[in-house]
Amino acid sequence: MIDISIKNLVKSFDSDTNILDGVSFDIQSGERVGLLGKNGAGKTTLFRILTGEIAPSSGEVSLAPGKKVGLISQIPHYPEGYSVEDVLRTAFSGLDAIRRRMQKLESVMTESAGRTMLAEYDALAARYELEGGYETDTETDKVCNGLGIPRPQREQLFDSLSGGEKTRVNLARLLLEKTDILLLDEPTNHLDLHAAEWLEDYISRFRGTVLTISHDRYFLDRVVTRIVELHEGRAEFYSGNYSFYVEEKQARFELQLKQYEKEQAKLGQLGFTLERMKGWGINNRTLYRRAMSIQHRMDRIRKTDRPTQDKTMRARFAQREFFGDEVFSVKNLGKRYDGRTLFENVELQVQGGERIALLGDNGTGKSTFLKILLGFEPGSGRIRFGPTVKWAYLPQIIRFDHPERTLLDTMLYEKNCTVQTARDRLGAFLFEGEDVFKTVGALSGGEQSRLRLCMLMDEKINLLILDEPTNHLDIASREWVEDALEEFEGTLLFVSHDRYFVNKFATRIWELSGGTIRDFPCGYEKYVSILEKERIAAPVSRDRKEKKETREKPKTSGSKLLEKQLRAVEREIEKQETLTAELDRQITESSSDYQALAPLMEQKQQADEQLSRLMDEWERLSVELEGMEP
Repeated sequence: MIDISIKNLVKSFDSDTNILDGVSFDIQSGERVGLLGKNGAGKTTLFRILTGEIAPSSGEVSLAPGKKVGLISQIPHYPEGYSVEDVLRTAFSGLDAIRRRMQKLESVMTESAGRTMLAEYDALAARYELEGGYETDTETDKVCNGLGIPRPQREQLFDSLSGGEKTRVNLARLLLEKTDILLLDEPTNHLDLHAAEWLEDYISRFRGTVLTISHDRYFLDRVVTRIVELHEGRAEFYSGNYSFYVEEKQARFELQLKQYEKEQAKLGQLGFTLERMKGWGINNRTLYRRAMSIQHRMDRIRKTDRPTQDKTMRARFAQREFFGDEVFSVKNLGKRYDGRTLFENVELQVQGGERIALLGDNGTGKSTFLKILLGFEPGSGRIRFGPTVKWAYLPQIIRFDHPERTLLDTMLYEKNCTVQTARDRLGAFLFEGEDVFKTVGALSGGEQSRLRLCMLMDEKINLLILDEPTNHLDIASREWVEDALEEFEGTLLFVSHDRYFVNKFATRIWELSGGTIRDFPCGYEKYVSILEKERIAAPVSRDRKEKKETREKPKTSGSKLLEKQLRAVEREIEKQETLTAELDRQITESSSDYQALAPLMEQKQQADEQLSRLMDEWERLSVELEGMEP
């Protein structure tokens, strides 16, 4: 069944250029499709057309009838005074309406209840249960925990949140709505690593259809099974994830270039022969007819367009030679903020050439750590840099002292260079032609990051510190930054939620968690593997400890029958705990499937009740056995 159908879609915002120029494709029910294209290619425009926010210039867009569509690219306006919890509860507006009607019927039925009223109540109760009305609190807690929305934040006013926090809450609301078709516009932009992984697992279990715009290549690799790329107003298709797309796109480019060169060589050869035949055939009809035959043959040759690749930035970091072993060291570094300890007693040492990723959940203090390291914020402890170290820093939030200046003037004032040098440097970062006369304040977030990088790369440095360097950049720009960093031979310290970027560059991981920094002298994949092994081993170690303590209890001279009964109950408790753990796992996996979730929740309730009865029995037997001791 087709959930989304787009045929010959055209959209222009002026008479000269079509941002979408005859786009056509279908998305089948249950597909997970990634929508790619450089900034300005029309991805968000396509989303706005799909949701009816804007109309196409021509063409057809249709969604499967009866399917509910959810979009997170725009944050809805909520009434003044709405808390985060109120916003989350709007996902259950339909269930709340059913519950209110049931309550009204209940108040009437206390006095009199006709057959029609009872039938309506029974139908509403069945629908309420089927649609998960009794699990809304559980579902809300599960989604909020997964996306990192803590309980105190749920009590805050929605309007008091930052833009990123609002986006995260809106994503939680959308997931709770149980839509059939998810349209996700950069869903991982404001998520930390744990929340992004949780979202990927959720989508992998989601039974509906997903169309997502994303620059998160790790996310695209794990989630999507097909790529639609918007290029020069048209759609190109790739049947695979992001890694497949990269390889296939390069293979197509090389094949098209080879075909083009082959055709051009043949046309050149025939053209040379044609001109000679025309000259010879002026007084010879046979040669003239042969010339015309060659002309027709040239006309019949299929003309392959010369393939083009997007322009890439062409620059590299200026570098300063590093002498010595130690780049910097920190001892007893700590920071308290509003009575809360972000981190304390941190001791680290960095050698030349290392590439370190500082990871951690949102709010743990990663950016603060970098600012303390560079002296932008106070903190306790001692920081020492090597004598030949010169650093450069790209903050997460880019600010310019004079946003009213043009790009060209900004370069002239801040870098003290000639107009030609400034234009050459800007051109290397794809600021060409009239772009250099734009004001800095009018640039997008990605363009401001590009401009700041342009200015940083001119400085001779041997320590580069980056805070979310790929934020706001499209995939092409991210790849360019990566190419530039690959040539940088100095020391690199960076904060990033871009797992593709982390996996590519990190040779050492610092994990900021629980008020301390844990040092992993390895790359990202091994780091993830270590954490997974620790997660699996933790409950096993706890169980072994508990069993050992049970075995080491001193034996008493109580009734052998009671001891036998007690051991039997302990075995039953172990079995029941295993059952409840398995049910918890199944409930998590089925969190987006109402039909599977309802019976699992019922089984879980029964299992918990049985476990409670067994624990009561174990306690009774233990007390009785203890009372029989001499």
